[in-house]
Amino acid sequence: MSCLEAVGVSKRFGGLRAVDGVDFAVEPGELVGLFGPNGAGKTTLFNLIAGAYYPDTGTIRFGGDDVTRFPAFRRARLGIARTFQVVRPFRALSIMENLLAVVASEGAPQSNPEDNALQLLSDIGLVDRANDPAGSLTLGMLKRFEVARALMVQPRLILLDEPLAGLTDGESAMMLRLIESVKVRAAVVMVEHNVRLALPLCDRAVVMEQGRVIAQGTPAQIRSDPAVIHAYLGDTPEGG
Repeated sequence: MSCLEAVGVSKRFGGLRAVDGVDFAVEPGELVGLFGPNGAGKTTLFNLIAGAYYPDTGTIRFGGDDVTRFPAFRRARLGIARTFQVVRPFRALSIMENLLAVVASEGAPQSNPEDNALQLLSDIGLVDRANDPAGSLTLGMLKRFEVARALMVQPRLILLDEPLAGLTDGESAMMLRLIESVKVRAAVVMVEHNVRLALPLCDRAVVMEQGRVIAQGTPAQIRSDPAVIHAYLGDTPEGG
């Protein structure tokens, strides 16, 4: 059974069909990248999966259950977590307090949330900053913290929204290692503009253009797909 399945999903905004009859699935433990030029519909599809929008047509299933009309908070409680491109923690609270607040507001009860939080902070290299205010973190730290915050609810699926945006090369390398480790805990859907860095990490990639899926496959298949090269990657094999 697929972890996530979208069948015939469409979404309009006025006269614009942002997502047009998309079929899309994610298997347990799989990392799937959503790629495409600006306006391709990938962010809208991402938000349809998260529950920020409801589709006009089509069905979204999570773990076999129809969640098409479930709001975001209900999907979160079922095991769908997401990050945001712009990280907005409670800046005056400590990093640890921010993580524990997620469990209190969104997650199922946990027997040892403090232990879970400390382990996640260790995983992202911030355990020594556990008691520092979130407002003191650099952008690279905040981006890793955002992943830890999503993992606090122990999801089955995590949605990553532009995790590399604004990061230096060194920060991007740290984030890529973190994302690779996340697959052990949950399936991953990642929207990312930096194809060069993100595509090699993916088990499978989905490329969209004008609201439709134009290609799905392994990174090698995507790099050599004529439709993708024409619409998105250009003349270079890995785009930018």
